Amino acid sequence: MHAYANPLRFLKLSEVLLPWLLGVGLMLTGAGLYIGLVVAPADYLQGNSVRIMYVHVPAAWLASSGYFGMALAALAARVWKHPLAELAVRAIAPVGATFAAICLITGSIWGRPTWGTWWVWDGRLTSMLVLFLLYLGVIALARAYDDEARGLKAAGLLAIVGTINLPIIKFSVEWWNTLHQKASIRLSGSSIHGDMLQPLLLSALGFTLLFAAIVLMRMRTLIAEQRARARLRRRAAVAA
Repeated sequence: MHAYANPLRFLKLSEVLLPWLLGVGLMLTGAGLYIGLVVAPADYLQGNSVRIMYVHVPAAWLASSGYFGMALAALAARVWKHPLAELAVRAIAPVGATFAAICLITGSIWGRPTWGTWWVWDGRLTSMLVLFLLYLGVIALARAYDDEARGLKAAGLLAIVGTINLPIIKFSVEWWNTLHQKASIRLSGSSIHGDMLQPLLLSALGFTLLFAAIVLMRMRTLIAEQRARARLRRRAAVAA
């Protein structure tokens, strides 16, 4: 990990990875969504409304895993003083917030024909809403201080503390009586028919690669901004 703490090394690696992540991610996402929306059969109970899961489920997975990755980056910044870890927190936060919002919106659209309502204060839905608000809190704290270092430290602390919500999201359907269905994919197997599982996994993998590509692009932008600010400070010091 520390081998790529140097921004120049990171920029070189990300320059190589980005085209592959974007290209393969777009192809897998396109294939998964096409098969899921056009080819895969409708559900015997939910009909065609089930097709929204090919966006909803990957968005939910990435919203949670993205937050966990952000918390790990915040921990690395605190414990090992990794110079790019705080940038990773800033890079992941808006991307994760976007996927959490997509999850909430598509879940609401899916819930209307399934449950007869757009929203219920269900354990899974409420904890996912909390996750979205935690993302917004991290974004706000990172920008709340004139001293950027203080803002990033506060944002990182919230990212770490907020991980307490992740097991609540995961196990809410087991702990409480909820409208949201229990997990259909477990380590022991899947209750989803293979014709529907294949496009779901394709779209999930594609979205994951796109998530990683967007985070890398944001990190490259943040590094460029840091370098630009450093040059401006040096010029100001010379001019003074």
